[in-house]
Amino acid sequence: MISPSSKTRFSIFFLALVLPATLFAATNSVENALTTPDSTSVTRGDFIRASIQVLGIPMSREKTARPRRTASDDLQPYMKTALSLNALTAFGSDTDTTKTITRGEAVQVLVALQKLSYTEKDGMFSFTDIANGSSLQKAVAIALTHQWMSPESPSVFGVKRGLTGADARQILSAVLLDKNAKTKGTAPTSISIPIRDSQTMQLPKQDMLRAVWQLMNNQYLYKDKLSQDEAAYKAAEALVNSANDPYTVFMRPANAKEFSTQMGGEVTGIGAQVEYKDNIITVIAPISTSPAEKAGIKAGDQIIKVDGVDIKNIGFLEGVAKIRGPKGSTVILTINRNGNSMEISVVRDTVKVPEVDVSFQKTIVVVKLAQFGETTDHDLRKIMADVATHKPTGVILDLRNNPGGLLHAAETVLSNFLPEGTTVAHIVSRDSDVADVTNKPPTIDAKVKMVVLVNKGSASASEIVAGALQDTKRATILGETTFGKGTVQQILEFKDGSNLKMTIAKWLTANRNEVDKKGITPDIIVHAVEGRDEQMLRALALLR
Repeated sequence: MISPSSKTRFSIFFLALVLPATLFAATNSVENALTTPDSTSVTRGDFIRASIQVLGIPMSREKTARPRRTASDDLQPYMKTALSLNALTAFGSDTDTTKTITRGEAVQVLVALQKLSYTEKDGMFSFTDIANGSSLQKAVAIALTHQWMSPESPSVFGVKRGLTGADARQILSAVLLDKNAKTKGTAPTSISIPIRDSQTMQLPKQDMLRAVWQLMNNQYLYKDKLSQDEAAYKAAEALVNSANDPYTVFMRPANAKEFSTQMGGEVTGIGAQVEYKDNIITVIAPISTSPAEKAGIKAGDQIIKVDGVDIKNIGFLEGVAKIRGPKGSTVILTINRNGNSMEISVVRDTVKVPEVDVSFQKTIVVVKLAQFGETTDHDLRKIMADVATHKPTGVILDLRNNPGGLLHAAETVLSNFLPEGTTVAHIVSRDSDVADVTNKPPTIDAKVKMVVLVNKGSASASEIVAGALQDTKRATILGETTFGKGTVQQILEFKDGSNLKMTIAKWLTANRNEVDKKGITPDIIVHAVEGRDEQMLRALALLR
């Protein structure tokens, strides 16, 4: 699955949603400051006035500050204040305050009004529509670190897109929440995001749902059994399940925390990556050295019973919850493998994911990636730069049984082998079609031959990497046809710790080939052989 993690979240569609009373308080304040309708473009002048009001910035009394000539009388004091804080430099020499303000201009205005300066703690984010090293890039880095807004796509921030009233309200709400959190001495844990048509959007059968909940509270005999949290979680789960998408899932706080921990390199349970396919929990791949692998569980196995209890059609989260259990406990799984049923006993344990493993076969380096998590994203370029000093004659990238992970980690992997600026995938959402490109120079010389090993347990981010290296003819793909997951999921994090993992786009290879439900077909088909690693042997033979 493709999902965000920590600092990299902003480069992969990270958005967080706040629904507590603090959001409504912030929103009300913003509503009073900005009266532009949701679907109407916001002018520079109106945005500056609303920003100054929301932030509570005192009006400037400096005699040297002069407002823009094109500002109306009621805007003059605000423009004068903005000028005194150097917040008008975002517009350059263009003095027209009636023009629509863009996302890039809005970021620069908000940074200047608050007298914020870029520091290394803010990190740096590269986008194709922002010049590296520019003041705009630094302002965007501040905005992303403070979680005021998010990019339009993995590679495009959207600096030139104009703001609507709805966009501006959500950005200002996030800025106000950030400001309030600092005032209280605590870091903000989440931000508000633009929910289009938020004024008119209603829940399905909203009146009926309200009536049912009211009747339950007023007349249900066992009122003490009612739980607001349980009712809310089950309602959210039902809404999400109605999409009938195995990759779109609402996670309660405990499951959300475990999901986040997994991306950090640790899982608890049997140690297998699974997906919900045809209403059955299906193993994408057992984790290396995990209890699942030791017990003999293989990619493609369907888990149909847990301790004798049928889990088909009960839902992904409930099924996974039954498979999980305390460390040291034993679970008996009934497996369907190629039409044959068998029982496998597995002792649950806490599993550390050995994400990156590098070894040498004489002058050929073998890089095995278990998943595309934080270790790969943060450390692989450094590892590959060190590998390059040994002057390898060939590279084997082993992605077998790698179920995927972070989209940004896939980009990091590819940046080691492809020229900077190479298109590696196309991310297609409802509103955009964006080419995802590498943004760093390669660490491995282009003359070094390369083979990528894949199998049916290679999914998602693994397929992005294999597809990009195949389309650019940088590597020979060897093994078996991959899993076939060509969609992108976005994590929306709620303040109570729950989250929504939701399909928001599909991805195509660099040559715009579909992957979902098809997979990547290797250049050389080599099936696994029991007792010896035939695929690795063939890869080594190709590179020698």
